[in-house]
Amino acid sequence: MWLATQTSGGFGGWGMLLPFVAMFAIFYFLMIRPQQRKQRERGSMLNTLKKGDKVTTIGGMHGTIEQIADDTIVLKVNEATKLTFDRSAINNVSARSAAPASEGDA
Repeated sequence: MWLATQTSGGFGGWGMLLPFVAMFAIFYFLMIRPQQRKQRERGSMLNTLKKGDKVTTIGGMHGTIEQIADDTIVLKVNEATKLTFDRSAINNVSARSAAPASEGDA
């Protein structure tokens, strides 16, 4: 009788914990890590914006950056229209300007 109780343990408490550790590792490598990388890339894209870049906002507005402040950007949509957006509203950069950013832009 004592022999049967000793051999039934197997992994003991670790046997119940192992599937949870495996699930966390799978979630980390398939979901959390790619999302963190995407956030880093977006942050670096927002930090490297400069005057003259052609951008698209989250809402789909296309324009050229006219002015940049700490947290706002003025987009020139056409010859007469300028709109102010938060820096975080920029979705992507479609074309970078060739001119380097001046001292007052950043």
